[in-house]
Amino acid sequence: MTQPQRIHPTALVDPAARLADDVEIGAYSIIGPHVEIGSGTRVGPHVVIEGHTRIGANNRIFQFASLGAEPQDKKYAGEPTRLEIGDNNTIREFCTLNTGTAQDVGVTRIGNDNWIMAYVHIAHDCQLGNHTILANNATLAGHVHLGDWVFLGGFTAVHQFVIIGEHAMTAFCSAVAQDIPPFVTAHGNRAVPSGINSEGLKRRGYSPEAIRDVKNAYKTLYRQGLPFETAREQILAQAETSVELAPFTRFFALSERGIIR
Repeated sequence: MTQPQRIHPTALVDPAARLADDVEIGAYSIIGPHVEIGSGTRVGPHVVIEGHTRIGANNRIFQFASLGAEPQDKKYAGEPTRLEIGDNNTIREFCTLNTGTAQDVGVTRIGNDNWIMAYVHIAHDCQLGNHTILANNATLAGHVHLGDWVFLGGFTAVHQFVIIGEHAMTAFCSAVAQDIPPFVTAHGNRAVPSGINSEGLKRRGYSPEAIRDVKNAYKTLYRQGLPFETAREQILAQAETSVELAPFTRFFALSERGIIR
């Protein structure tokens, strides 16, 4: 294809790559043949985008990021698995996002409006929702799922197959080995619950009544000494009359590793 002026002359863009006309590619960046990049996306210098990778509109990808490389999985045998990135994401320096594996859905997927800070690693088959923030050096092992509005503190490490529910938050240097329910804040190695993310909910417009319902659900899970299955059933019943608790319904449908305690 003909390279427009927005592509630096030192960049190597494979002729088979599909780029919107206004995509910007910085100096010395490399774009592979199976890459698709949407309108308004800006790729900085020294970025490598390879594999079967699709990137949406209006993303900002900073220097030295590596997107779409083969998964770090010895079972990977060259299958055409994918990396899919939505719109309006910021991906900072030295981030590594790998493609999926045939043992899962075959896609590592990043939603929209996510803020991914420097040195973050997102392994194969991870599924990120929208509006998440991953602070510097957060690391996701394979098959991790993050719900919308999740915030991971710097140096958080998440074990493979862990699910972190919507609006949850981890503190600096948390080591997460089990699922974190929605709205819950966690800290420590191994991570333990420490209340709900009430400040985040206020910023997102949750009413005092809605925050009260979330706090009551937290108490049901962690403060009443109930067996997990009993607490789960009570929260699901509460969710039938409180729309704010719907994230618990979605979380419990997926969670299999057990929750942090």
